[in-house]
This record gives sequence, C-alpha cells and structure tokens, in this order.
Amino acid sequence: MGEPPARLTQFLGSVRCQPDPAGPLGLTLRGRSAQYPQQELEVAFAAAAPADLPQQLRDACIECDAPGEYRITAGGRSWRLSARSVHVHRDAGAPFYQAIPGRPAPLGRRLLFAAMLALARSRLGVALLRAARR
Repeated sequence: MGEPPARLTQFLGSVRCQPDPAGPLGLTLRGRSAQYPQQELEVAFAAAAPADLPQQLRDACIECDAPGEYRITAGGRSWRLSARSVHVHRDAGAPFYQAIPGRPAPLGRRLLFAAMLALARSRLGVALLRAARR
C-alpha cells in the first residue's frame, strides 16, 4: 500500500479561487490559514485550474499525492491537479512585529513633535513655523 497523501496546507473559512489561464500560475487560492487564523494564506499552482472548480471554497485542504500531483479537498468534493510547482505564501508581518516590537521614540523627539503640533494649531504658530523653516 502507498503512503498517505502529505498535507501541504489547510485553509479556514472562505477561500477565493482565481484561475488565470494566460499566466504561468494557472490557479491561485486565497484565504486564511487554519494553523494561524490571523494570517493570510495564498497557494499558487503552475497548472491549469480544474474546469469544475467553483469560485469559492470553504475550509479547503491541499494535499500532495505524489511529486507534481496535488489534490484540493473542500465540502466533500475533491479536485486533482498536475502542477510543475506550487508556491505557498503566508503573511508573516503580524508574528514578526509581535516578536520584534517597535522602539519608542526618544523623549526629546516626542517633546519636539508635541511642540510643533501645538504651534500648528494656531495661525500665529503656523507663521512661526514657516519663518523658522526659511
């Protein structure tokens, strides 16, 4: 008996299917990652989209049956693709900025900007800022 299919990735909720018959990536799936629900997930196949694939899927799962052979499963149905390559893109911005928080501005700079904003609230202050700029 052969090995079970390897799970490439899993979507959570609504998944948009965007076929592109003219482009090198014939099918792109976009949605949220099941593993990290706050993360956008995009899977692009270098293959033609199946003819009966709907525009929307729900909780889609992508599995690799064999090298170059992939299966999309959603809602009790499945579609097979033969693709030269598959590209999985995850938005890593949120976890990155949680791990490396921004540095607070120094006190002197904060006071300078607060003073400039206070001046900018009045016509006289705007005139003073313009004069200082020259």
